[in-house]
Amino acid sequence: MTTTTFPASGTGTAVETAPAVRLRGLTKRFAPDGPPVLDGIDLDIAPGEFVCLLGASGCGKSTLLNIVAGLEAPTAGDVEVGGAAPGKGAALMFQDSALFPWLTAGRNIELALKLRGVPRAEREQRVEELLALVRLDGAAGKRVHELSGGMRQRVALARALAQERDVLLMDEPFAALDAITRDLLHDELERIWTTTGRTVVFITHNVREAVRLGQRVLLMSSRPGRIVREWPVTPAGEHEKRRIESPQVSALSIEITDHLREEIRRHAR
Repeated sequence: MTTTTFPASGTGTAVETAPAVRLRGLTKRFAPDGPPVLDGIDLDIAPGEFVCLLGASGCGKSTLLNIVAGLEAPTAGDVEVGGAAPGKGAALMFQDSALFPWLTAGRNIELALKLRGVPRAEREQRVEELLALVRLDGAAGKRVHELSGGMRQRVALARALAQERDVLLMDEPFAALDAITRDLLHDELERIWTTTGRTVVFITHNVREAVRLGQRVLLMSSRPGRIVREWPVTPAGEHEKRRIESPQVSALSIEITDHLREEIRRHAR
């Protein structure tokens, strides 16, 4: 696998390391003679980086995540996740929590551990550790219908983390939540990201959310989907100072929104 130069966290020094996600010439068609949904995407994402992906509805963001997760095959191009085949190094979290309603919160998480082959004797303790990580201590025995929307997404996040993949793919996980709950989960996700060191690829339609969370924001064009712009959001060490209502977030959000609107107008012509 090739190496790419990335800035070392907290320093200005460049280091040679393999990307956590590497895409080369990624193209996707849903029919052999159909138009491309994704067209020639080249992208490197550094280990431990938090990248947010924006674009108009239908531009192929979810398709891109599904390919990185190994749920769909590309028509052409190369996909490497942690140097492994697609799906070996990535866990996927959806907009809907997708919890099994007949299982408790703890059992939903335990299922991911069981599928990984974690011994039964270790699973209960690991479930409790994961619930503590997402600040749901003592919720292992709760049924899905007893959980609020925000709590369900915390359980879904714990289940994704239970897969012990280096890359966490998140497809609009907070879109259905109210503004206050979403803001609280931004703080929680940021804390978990810095604690675990996971590489995060986060899809959202909310420009402010992308600027609040990401170290880098990528804009996809309307079909065919290509990466057309990117913005570094904040210097190393400054991420924790951002809030969704801060002037810095607002200013960059306006700039990115202008480009997003232009992409939507172009698609509508």
